[in-house]
Amino acid sequence: MEQIKLLWDFRGPNAAPIAQHHAIHLEDFAKLEQLSHYKVGTEIVTDMHHIAYLIVEKKHMDDLRARLKPTRGQRYNPY
Repeated sequence: MEQIKLLWDFRGPNAAPIAQHHAIHLEDFAKLEQLSHYKVGTEIVTDMHHIAYLIVEKKHMDDLRARLKPTRGQRYNPY
């Protein structure tokens, strides 16, 4: 199953709490939409750059990209 990682970048001194808060909304969205095989989380790039992400099956990519407006996306390989 091919997966896509949708990413939202947050920068600045409040990037960490904003990314964490955004991840909560992504989790709620995924549950509401009854997405299967998804993962939500955050990553630290630097102290001033944090990322919230949603990993989904590739078949959902176009719909979610249009509806959620991620900053960017990439292929996801869990290994």
